[in-house]
Amino acid sequence: MSFPETRLRRLRQSAPVRALVRETSLEPRQLVLPMFVREGLSSPVAIGSMPGVVQHSIDSLKAAVADAAEAGVGGVMLFGVPAVRDARGSGADDPHGILNIATEAVVREAGDALVVQTDLCLDEFTDHGHCGVLAADGSVDNDATLERYTAMALAQARAGSHLLGLSGMMDGQVAAIRAALDGEGFTGTLLLAYAAKYASAFYGPFREAVDSQLQGDRRAYQLDAGNRREGVREALVDEAEGADIVMVKPAMAFLDVLREVRDAVRIPVWAYQVSGEYAMIEAAAANGWLDRRAAVMESLLSIRRAGADAVLTYWATEAAGWLRDGR
Repeated sequence: MSFPETRLRRLRQSAPVRALVRETSLEPRQLVLPMFVREGLSSPVAIGSMPGVVQHSIDSLKAAVADAAEAGVGGVMLFGVPAVRDARGSGADDPHGILNIATEAVVREAGDALVVQTDLCLDEFTDHGHCGVLAADGSVDNDATLERYTAMALAQARAGSHLLGLSGMMDGQVAAIRAALDGEGFTGTLLLAYAAKYASAFYGPFREAVDSQLQGDRRAYQLDAGNRREGVREALVDEAEGADIVMVKPAMAFLDVLREVRDAVRIPVWAYQVSGEYAMIEAAAANGWLDRRAAVMESLLSIRRAGADAVLTYWATEAAGWLRDGR
């Protein structure tokens, strides 16, 4: 009776052996927690399409940030939900606007325990829900929007944000914001460019989370789902303009793009496990169709394996706790 000369199963024979030879690891420091803070709340409000995720008050936000820091999470990404919106998104650069006052509160709470990050986009602040200023024909005016982005960037930097998440997908946004920050002395403020951000069906629950007022869609400025090479090109342009980190979003439906971006650029690459990805696993687990914890951890590991140096995920604190406890 003949046997194979190569016995790969020897590397799988026990948990200690499997752990010793595992090619990809996941650590709490590689996780970033997206968080929503809504103006006027005295207590958190549940988001129906995202079980376990809430719109925070300032006080509950600070408490949740402290929990994330205790779990070893690497950072938090803040999204603001204002009480009043207008066509220009005036609340975005108002120093007393919800996102900026929340940033100040979180920076005081967190200290140096984690990286405080802020979403830099107008969609949460506009009454039409688009990521920029609208032209007379209803399209998003790229260059007029850049002026609003630079004002928003300076407001967030003054509020103490360590990292600005440039999610609007306007051409030239990285260069414009970098120049504005450097001109005001904020040379240490990091820029995360949402370089390969695709127009996706998986953003649905997020729109509930930020009470989106979107009219129409964002296909004129977010990437088409069929374009892999264009995603890589966007990442290379953002790197050349001065981005410190680039992002691929969504994560699981675009792992091929994530791998190619990781191979193409020299800077860190992150991925955003978006609201729809979260909601699908939660819904399947609630129906008993899969093991929730195993599915969460496998999904995060797959994103890391595809090339992400860090992952934005709504499970960040919970997953960090599992990793810390060795479960």
